[in-house]
Amino acid sequence: MRLAFWNVELNRKGPGLLLAELAKGTDATDVVTAAIAALDADVLVISGFDYDAGGLALAALNAGLTAPYPHLAALRPNTGIRSGFDLDGNGRVDEARDAIAYGRFPGEGGMAILSRLPIDASHSTDHSALLWRDLPGADLPPLPDGAADILRLSSTGHHDTALTLPDGRRLHLLTWHGSTPAFDGTEDRNGKRNHDETAFWLHLLNSPQAPQPPFVLLGQANADPEKGDGNPAAIRALLADPRLTDPLSGDTVDYGGSIGPLRVAYILPSAGITISASGHAPAPPGARHHPIWVEITP
Repeated sequence: MRLAFWNVELNRKGPGLLLAELAKGTDATDVVTAAIAALDADVLVISGFDYDAGGLALAALNAGLTAPYPHLAALRPNTGIRSGFDLDGNGRVDEARDAIAYGRFPGEGGMAILSRLPIDASHSTDHSALLWRDLPGADLPPLPDGAADILRLSSTGHHDTALTLPDGRRLHLLTWHGSTPAFDGTEDRNGKRNHDETAFWLHLLNSPQAPQPPFVLLGQANADPEKGDGNPAAIRALLADPRLTDPLSGDTVDYGGSIGPLRVAYILPSAGITISASGHAPAPPGARHHPIWVEITP
């Protein structure tokens, strides 16, 4: 079976705008549906896709595919949820940077799963409500009084989604899209959060809540182990963990300018999963991120 991940960058400036765009079809959405069709993944995880409670945008995207997926899951992010605090210290409390995670509206830039395998909600777990301060070893920046009581670790979310394999076993997808470790000040709030969002998986794998193999960790860490901004310690530790395998290498995005190419997206199957092939699909016209894929036998 082929697993794939892609940051489709379809987040828009307001609620409902993505749904309207998908309903009428645009060059941007047509490029995305064509690239998804070319991937031909059995399970595809996307990020940069606005969440709505009814899953309407995801259903519209799926309906536009040449071979729609029978099973969908829209994963609710923490983006755009008001915190009530002036988190960026500019004297206001109602801006995108003051939300639990950056977002101009609740649900901006979420994640979703499109699957040919059934989704087992009864064995899936959403870890996205974990307070940042409650992560063992959390490296919190200076915060307004009381903010640590409500500030969650996850920006886009940490989800453990169970899929039912043809033989009845479960395959767990561990998905996340970390904060960009930039666009802040000397307090390094985004950089610290980016590190700790990746470190969460190390904590989970060492905890009683760790999923039983087979599982696959996939998403956008927004951290390159060798280049770019941010603290690479957590992603390096994850890549070196003997419970995981790293079948891919190389840059997954080209931001251009002074930033250039980076490896920010990952698919890391648990040890014991047979990997037969892996690769980077070409970035579609106008896209910065490459879809990445791995073919496995769980």
